[in-house]
Amino acid sequence: MAGKQKILIVDDDNNIAELISLYLTKECFDTMIAPDGETALMLADSFEPNLILLDLMLPGIDGYQVCREIRARSSVPIIMLSAKGEIFDKVLGLELGADDYMEKPFDSKELVARVKAVLRRYKPVVAAPAEPDVKCVEYPDLVINQTNYSVLYMGKTVEMPPKELELLYFLASSPNHVFTREQLLDQIWGYEYIGDTRTVDVHIKRLREKINDHAHWRIATIWGIGYKFEVR
Repeated sequence: MAGKQKILIVDDDNNIAELISLYLTKECFDTMIAPDGETALMLADSFEPNLILLDLMLPGIDGYQVCREIRARSSVPIIMLSAKGEIFDKVLGLELGADDYMEKPFDSKELVARVKAVLRRYKPVVAAPAEPDVKCVEYPDLVINQTNYSVLYMGKTVEMPPKELELLYFLASSPNHVFTREQLLDQIWGYEYIGDTRTVDVHIKRLREKINDHAHWRIATIWGIGYKFEVR
């Protein structure tokens, strides 16, 4: 069975279901039969079909409700089968999410052809792996990564407490932008922080002790205002 595409046949008429299964098995499909809506919903999860052939007139949960519930959690292709040939029934089925609609009685070759056509059109949506939200800024001889809290300076790792690194990252993320001490205090320590602006000065002093001015960048003091990460 490995590698075969799986078709779930949902029909309370066992003779019709077995006949459909025979047609599809000859075309190298793997089939399973559900005699009612409740079983269909269970097999839609456990059997994981590539396509569902769904009769509308089912005991208990009808085909419309089965389609509605499957569509709420899956995009597996659904072909509705019904003796109802009115336009209203077809439109309702398609609006509920069916991919095709066939009237009973149908020709076996047409059924197989439609199954193959729908499967050709259907391409499951594969979610792209989520890219990690990496917070990192780079300058010549300086890499500040706030995601893993690391600083690489002149090719060597520089150890620094979280608040120093966050302050450096914040300044470097907005090159040449001047921030007041109050703004930096709010951004790094938060509005609830009980302290004064000298906290910022102390952390800037410690950063300068660990990272010297570079030919292309530096932490600059804007007298009477605050600081900026100056890029030359």
